[in-house]
Amino acid sequence: MEKENTVVQERKEAGYSRREKAVKFFRVLFKRKLVLISAVGLVLIVLMAIFAPLVAPYDPNVQSLMDALKTPSSQYLLGTDNYGRDILSRIIYGARVSLIVGVLAVGIACAIGTFFGMLAGFFGGIVDDVINRISEAIRSIPQIVLAMALCAVFGGGIINLSIILGISNMAVYIRMMRGQVLSIKETDYVMAAKLQGNKSLRLMFKHVLPNCISPIIVQMTLQVGQTILSEAGLSFLGLGISAPTASWGSIVSDGRVYLMQNPFFALAPGVCIALLVIFLNTVGDGVRDALDPRMRGRL
Repeated sequence: MEKENTVVQERKEAGYSRREKAVKFFRVLFKRKLVLISAVGLVLIVLMAIFAPLVAPYDPNVQSLMDALKTPSSQYLLGTDNYGRDILSRIIYGARVSLIVGVLAVGIACAIGTFFGMLAGFFGGIVDDVINRISEAIRSIPQIVLAMALCAVFGGGIINLSIILGISNMAVYIRMMRGQVLSIKETDYVMAAKLQGNKSLRLMFKHVLPNCISPIIVQMTLQVGQTILSEAGLSFLGLGISAPTASWGSIVSDGRVYLMQNPFFALAPGVCIALLVIFLNTVGDGVRDALDPRMRGRL
């Protein structure tokens, strides 16, 4: 009976400890008002993307050539494009594409890069050499050039573009994870787990990975914004999302020709791209501070 009470008490204390850590994390995260404002803006963009059919006033793909290149009015708040499609509706639906590609590409890059970086750091030797050479080969090619080449071969589309951007970004995670593993695999608790007979995969995923995850989370948060910029650039060049799917980059590309007729055609999606990237980078900086033990220790 006493053992059961002790176990219950330990679980309660562990629960309190986790809650305290969570409270401290969010307190540091939202300590700066700029991070809080960016988080709110980011949440609003995500909600807009999720509920696009309810928020958008028109179908983004319905054409009305009689209303082509209309200036902003009560009927069309941001005017229309060269096919008479409502620009505001296309921007709202375009948020879905940017967020899906950004998050999916970073998830692919993180999963592949973290796994191979962990293998390289943990096993060393020939495994480390092979993975490092491949990583260096990818890093030697500018990301946008590599993405353009892969898009030209495999085509655009949300899935293809996410995979291509994920592959072009994975070298960052390989290098970061390898460095983390090299410093952690010789620690006492990993050595103790190894002496207990734990296999390599169990050591990597149970003891090494959880202690390397903080910088990976920060990198993911920051890289979503960079990936969205890459997607917008590829769509601007005609290599990203295929028409008629609404994409912020493709809308800017279409609208640059009609800046004199309707400046909002190109400027509005450009401003949206800038705001989303700024929000993501600011929140990423806040997450980095919140995960830094020195920052948490000040509160």
